[in-house]
Amino acid sequence: MGPVVTTILVIVGIIVIWSVITINSIRRMQVKINEAEADIDVALNKRFDVLTKMLDVAKGYLGEEKDIILKSIQLRAAMSLTQKGATGAAMENAQKQLFAVGESYPQLGATNQFKQLQIAILDTEEHLQAARRVYNSNISHYNQMCVSFPKSIIAGLIGASRREFFKIDDSKREDVKMEF
Repeated sequence: MGPVVTTILVIVGIIVIWSVITINSIRRMQVKINEAEADIDVALNKRFDVLTKMLDVAKGYLGEEKDIILKSIQLRAAMSLTQKGATGAAMENAQKQLFAVGESYPQLGATNQFKQLQIAILDTEEHLQAARRVYNSNISHYNQMCVSFPKSIIAGLIGASRREFFKIDDSKREDVKMEF
């Protein structure tokens, strides 16, 4: 073998090794994205469980308000990621109404169990927001790999394409109106 053939083999070898490393990086990011999406589901499931428990506590004190809770629980069933984002506002509104109910019914708001559930809801919302941030961070890294040259060539060859970020409702973009 001459020096030209050796050089060509080294260059081809480097390209093959780089391609395998790039393919593996893209595949690992796809797994991380799926994991982050599952984490959002875990947080939503936790919120569902907390709201269900709140319903049990509130049943004795509430009349028509329990319909608010039931509707918020039903929103969770079988949603895609896009639907989860779209119904997030409705779930948060239901939670705000629950807190208002606690204020309207001092005997309910005074119970230690109700206070603990309010704290659990706030904690759950923080976890949910963190899961969404992790998901979007992974999507950002993945999308950068899909559009940055030369990795975009490999991404195109293996069928990897950009993915959508987790988005909020347009209503959440507006300024919050404070009325007393």
